[in-house]
Amino acid sequence: MGQASSHAAGAEHSAAKPIGMLVAAVGVVYGDIGTSPLYTLKEVFSGGYGVPVNHDGVLGILALIFWSLIWVVSIKYMMFVLRADNQGEGGIMALTALARRAAAGHARLRTLLVVCGLIGAALFYGDSMITPAISVLSAIEGLGLAFDGIDHWVVPLSLVVLVALFLIQRHGTARIGILFGPIMVTWFVVLGALGVYGILQHPEVLQAMNPVWGVRFFIVHPGMGVAILGAVVLALTGAEALYADMGHFGRKPIARAWFILVLPALVLNYFGQGALLLGDPEAARNPFYLLAPSWALIPLVGLSTMATVIASQAVISGAFSLTRQAIQLGYIPRMHIQHTSSAEQGQIYIGAVNWSLMVGVVLLVLGFESSGALASAYGVAVTGTMLMTSILVSAVILLLWKWPPVLAVPILLGFLLVDGVYFAANVPKIVQGGAFPVIAGLALFVLMTTWKRGKQLLVDRIDEGGLPLPIFISSIAVQPPHRVQGTAVFLTARPDAVPHALLHNLLHNQVLHEQVVLLTVVYEDIPRVPPNRRFEVDSYGEGFFRVILHFGFTDEPDVPQALKLCHLDELDFSPMRTTYFLSRETVIASKLEGMSRWREALFAFMLQNANGNLRFFNLPLNRVIELGTQVEM
Repeated sequence: MGQASSHAAGAEHSAAKPIGMLVAAVGVVYGDIGTSPLYTLKEVFSGGYGVPVNHDGVLGILALIFWSLIWVVSIKYMMFVLRADNQGEGGIMALTALARRAAAGHARLRTLLVVCGLIGAALFYGDSMITPAISVLSAIEGLGLAFDGIDHWVVPLSLVVLVALFLIQRHGTARIGILFGPIMVTWFVVLGALGVYGILQHPEVLQAMNPVWGVRFFIVHPGMGVAILGAVVLALTGAEALYADMGHFGRKPIARAWFILVLPALVLNYFGQGALLLGDPEAARNPFYLLAPSWALIPLVGLSTMATVIASQAVISGAFSLTRQAIQLGYIPRMHIQHTSSAEQGQIYIGAVNWSLMVGVVLLVLGFESSGALASAYGVAVTGTMLMTSILVSAVILLLWKWPPVLAVPILLGFLLVDGVYFAANVPKIVQGGAFPVIAGLALFVLMTTWKRGKQLLVDRIDEGGLPLPIFISSIAVQPPHRVQGTAVFLTARPDAVPHALLHNLLHNQVLHEQVVLLTVVYEDIPRVPPNRRFEVDSYGEGFFRVILHFGFTDEPDVPQALKLCHLDELDFSPMRTTYFLSRETVIASKLEGMSRWREALFAFMLQNANGNLRFFNLPLNRVIELGTQVEM
């Protein structure tokens, strides 16, 4: 009996972990797509598309929503995209790194895939501004149904909630994050319960699971058919978050949460709202809240607000993670990254991103003033990112996994066709208010490409006047300068040339340290580099060493900590004997070939304001010497 009890306890414990992961995944991953029932059907039937609120219209729209959730989320993301993990990490930048590796032997294709990845990342930032604005607005608009004359308070209350959310970011969200999972599980249970309540009133709404109703809608309304997809896609917002947050939980908990809880709850709620519309077409003004009994309205507004705050938090955290990946892959200037948790490496805060997002969200709320108006801007960024993801994952499946084209191509064409149609349906929104995420995305794309190109040109210009390391070491052997005790570490992008900081130090101070280390930091197209592959060491003689440190795009680039792994008898990296020499370049725009003058000026501005190597590599403040140099671009 004791053995049986022990075995049962062990089984219970082993079962508890997956359940805990599932609950946590629901809290972090599904906030965005989970709050889409707040505004999707409201936008479809009240957004000026002219969809008739009758039997055929309701069933046609529900069929489109249902089969979009099945094809895009259940099949595309769950069965294909989530398998394209980069050592367990997901998201558009991780996928770009994977696609870049897949196209290693095809230079033009590699460049094209990188451009697609940068477009997707830039649009993700636009989405990161719209999601908090439309979600919180749509939740608080429920107060207008509970209290007469309160509509003019919706915008101020939404701004209070949103600004408070951004203000707490720097303090971390670990403590309140514990509540995310249970609150979102409650949210989905309530969604499902409300849906069942509505379906019981008009069970015939379940006929919408038949795709024929969607096809019939296109046939009867040929002009409206594609345009309405611009509103139907609101049901898919947040699908990209499933992939972006995979690094936190893995594919299985995310997929299980989707099929066990999230998908059934969403489908039930959409069908429940549809059933309500069959009985009362006037409910189209806000079918989500009007589906609830009157006594449950105020508690539902409170729960909705909490759910939308959680959805917004997930998007903001995703923007932080994406920024760190982009920084370490070399597409964004270095920024100060603050870790808000000593236990979880992924919990970070980037002030520049946080305040930029807050300004964008506040401007959106003040400019659009309602979730219905904001829905006209929503969808362009989402569908653009989804289309870029399909292109990148196609390259991975065909070039890296080498699936048989006869099997892979039809499925991939299906993904690209559906995403392309959704994107085309949202293009008219650009002139209806959707220009904001497009302009924001375009600006970010220009910044990222300018930074990447500028850094490459900067390295090339420095190399033009660089002195080859072997020649320099030979001259040192012939005419040795005065050597002082200790180790000098010179950070350089090119380990085979003499760093400018070393030449400046020798010229002005007339001394060299006993050990001179030329340190190069290399970022790989993988999330994490194992400790046994962290460093390479070569000795050149005369006390000169080349050290190359390898980091992944989610690794913490702590140089002093990494150098402790460098076990070489001649090298001593003890803190009080090691001095770090950095070179700070000042760019001067010139007529040399490379970039246009305005991009050179933009790059110079970004370089001047970028976070320096000192803080980024966690170098000791009292052991660093910076030497400046001017470079013509």
